Amino acid sequence: MRIAIFSDTYAPEINGVARTLKRYTDYLDKSGIEYRLFVPESSTPIPPVPQVQRFTSVPFILYPECRIALPNPLHIKETLKEFNPTLIHITTPFNLGLFGLHYGRKHNIPMVASYHTNFDDYLGYYHLLFMEKWIWKYMTWFHSFFQKVYVPSQSTKEKLLKYKVHQNIEIWGRGVNNTYFSPLKRTVTMKEKLGIKEKNVLLYVGRIAPEKDVRIAVDTFHNLPKESKKDTHLLIVGDGPQRKALSAKIEKQITYTGFMEGEELAEVYASSDVFLFPSPTETFGNVVLEAQASGLPVVGAKSGGVQHLVDNERDGFLCEEKNVDDFVKYTNILLENKKLRQTFSVRARESAVGKSWDNIFEKLVISMRNVIERRSRHSA
Repeated sequence: MRIAIFSDTYAPEINGVARTLKRYTDYLDKSGIEYRLFVPESSTPIPPVPQVQRFTSVPFILYPECRIALPNPLHIKETLKEFNPTLIHITTPFNLGLFGLHYGRKHNIPMVASYHTNFDDYLGYYHLLFMEKWIWKYMTWFHSFFQKVYVPSQSTKEKLLKYKVHQNIEIWGRGVNNTYFSPLKRTVTMKEKLGIKEKNVLLYVGRIAPEKDVRIAVDTFHNLPKESKKDTHLLIVGDGPQRKALSAKIEKQITYTGFMEGEELAEVYASSDVFLFPSPTETFGNVVLEAQASGLPVVGAKSGGVQHLVDNERDGFLCEEKNVDDFVKYTNILLENKKLRQTFSVRARESAVGKSWDNIFEKLVISMRNVIERRSRHSA
C-alpha cells in the first residue's frame, strides 16, 4: 500500500488535527508503509523530510492553524506519477484536498477522506451564519467522490449522515500515550514555577478562540462560591485570537501560559486537580483524553466528541453547553469533595489506558486495505 495524503495542517503546528496526522505518519514510518504527504509550509522553520512536500500558504480565516496552500500542480503531478499511489487520503477540503481529489478521479485511484473539524459550528462565533447552507452543499459535493469517510466520533458520524454528506462513514477514533500522560508526572514544582499558591488548580488546555468558549471557563472560575474560589487557581494553557483580550485584566488567581508541549505539558496536566473544557465544537477532544490519562476528572460540554469521552457522574461531569451555572455547580463539587475527585481520577485514568494509538492505527490501515481491495474487485 502506498498512500498519498493531502492536508492543510501538519506538525509542527499545534492543534488536534496536526498532532493526529503526525502520529499517523509516525505509525506509517514504523510499519514500513510508504506515503507521500502534501501540506502547507510551516509557520515554524523545520528541516525538510523526503516524504513531506510543503507549499506556500496563507491562514484560513475560520481556523488560522489550518492554512490554505498555494500548490505547485506540476511538482505534485511529477511526485505522484513517480510514487504511483494505491490510495489517496484527504484530510481537509481546501486547495490541497481539491488537487488530490482531482488527481484521484482522473487516474481512477481509490480515495478516502477524514473529517476532523465542524466548521459549521464555528460560523456563529464569527458572524458568518449566512454561509452555513453553502458549507454543507460544498461538503456534500466534496465528499461524494470518496469510497469511505472517517470521522472521530459517533456524534460527528450522526451529523454527516443527517446532512447526507456520505453513506459509508466509519469511526476513526483517537488514542493517547498513557505512559507519557500519566498521574506519575505530578510534581509540586509545577506550582512553584508558575507562582501558584492556591490549593487547587483548575486547568484548561486548548486554543483560546471564540469557538472553544474559553470565556465560559473564566466565568465559571469567577462564579465559584467564595470559599472554593479562594483556594483555587485557574490555569489556561494555549494561545489564540482571544488570549490578548482575556488576559488584558491581570488577575492573581488566573495564569495564561501560552502553548506548552512535551514534559512540561504532561507535568501541568498531572499536577492539576480538575480539567475544565467548555468547548461545544469538538469532533473529538484530544486534550480531554490527555487529561484523563493524566488522572484528571473532566467537567466538559455535553456536546460533540467530548460527550463520548466523559462518562457522566462516573469519571467526570457533562454540562449543558454555555450554561455557566451548570459548569460552576459541577466544578465546585469536584473542588470541594476530594474523595469523589480521587475516585473520578482513578476511573478517568482507567478509561484512557484502553485507548492506544497503535490499536487505532492498525484498524485504520486494515480498513484502508479493504477499500483498495473492494475497488480492485469492482474494477476487474
